[in-house]
Amino acid sequence: MNNDQPSRRGFFKAVAIGGAAAAAAVATTLVGEQKTVPDSTAAEDSSPPGYRETAHIRHYYRTTQV
Repeated sequence: MNNDQPSRRGFFKAVAIGGAAAAAAVATTLVGEQKTVPDSTAAEDSSPPGYRETAHIRHYYRTTQV
């Protein structure tokens, strides 16, 4: 085989390395970001996390009764 021509294996290596480098770059930018919640949103959602029976849930319960 002539070494001057690119090989299929070399192409796939380059694609894999490039994909890993792109994923690492995205991951490092996401780690550096911190999400801040506006004060107005925090005040509106003062209910505790977890299960909440909303109108949507009550409608679902009505439709599943046999």
